[in-house]
Amino acid sequence: MSMDVRALEWTDGGLRLLDQTVLPARVEHLVVRDVDALVDAIRRLVVRGAPALGVAGAFGVAIVLRQADREGWDDAARDAAIARVREARPTAVNLAAGVDRVVPFVAKGAEAVAAEAQALLDEDVRGNRAIGRLGADWILARSADRPLRVLTHCNAGALATAGWGTALGVVRELHGRGRVEMVYADETRPLLQGSRLTAWELAQAGIPCTVQADGAAPSTILRGLADVAVIGADRIAANGDTANKIGSVGVALACAAAGIPLVVAAPWSTVDLSLPDGDGIPIEERPAAEVLTAGRVRTAPDGVAAFNPAFDVTPARLVTALVTETGVLEISAGTTPGSAAP
Repeated sequence: MSMDVRALEWTDGGLRLLDQTVLPARVEHLVVRDVDALVDAIRRLVVRGAPALGVAGAFGVAIVLRQADREGWDDAARDAAIARVREARPTAVNLAAGVDRVVPFVAKGAEAVAAEAQALLDEDVRGNRAIGRLGADWILARSADRPLRVLTHCNAGALATAGWGTALGVVRELHGRGRVEMVYADETRPLLQGSRLTAWELAQAGIPCTVQADGAAPSTILRGLADVAVIGADRIAANGDTANKIGSVGVALACAAAGIPLVVAAPWSTVDLSLPDGDGIPIEERPAAEVLTAGRVRTAPDGVAAFNPAFDVTPARLVTALVTETGVLEISAGTTPGSAAP
């Protein structure tokens, strides 16, 4: 995918978002100018992915300040609106971190906040490139000298970040070195983010890709059809427990049983050192209709309930390596984020 295509960018008119709810059928953009529209876009997954949410949150504070000026809000109303942006989705720590980063600039006005948010965006792109290089180096140092079969879950590419991607950044780097035979992209609930978004990104980049049902992933691994699994993360506890899209635990268990690496690729900002382990990570639950209907047609009997968690938490013992822009931590061998904080 061209680096010209970004999940989000700041313009004079507001925050321009690539609407990920309509990909791959259509490429459409939404320009957000007020708090209600931004919170709605975050909750509907118009913009999603932990790093992208962090950048959106940072620019969201500038949106709040512009709206406060237009509508004559007092400080209490302004601060309440900032809190709404910060809390729009609970699992990804980056959203809150992005807001918190720019709050010290509020007194200087919207343009100062937007400038700091842009700095965060630029840092994310540079960090993603570093993650790609470090992850590829680590994988290739432990792999046979041949093209690799890579499995990934959900979307952790340019669409989930400010550009390039984390897990898919590693895949892009491997592909650039001529070392990708095939990528198995799990279709991934909610909203089929693997089949719609990851497969679209890989196709745009000319990387061979096969979409598979989430339930097929453990079998693919156990049959010896994958050499490594590379996934992203929305929050990582101090001990290395990792929250990622629902279904990641099944991938991790299969990797452990098959003896292949599970590599988590994420920026250091995704690490939450305030949480000793994954028990404290909040798990967002999505609307029941995502499970009970297909194309707005109900597929389950009336009166049947749905359990629709958006994330699960993979225990640290199942995470072979965590790749951040600062280096690689071999989590299952005992090197934890808490013990290696930069």
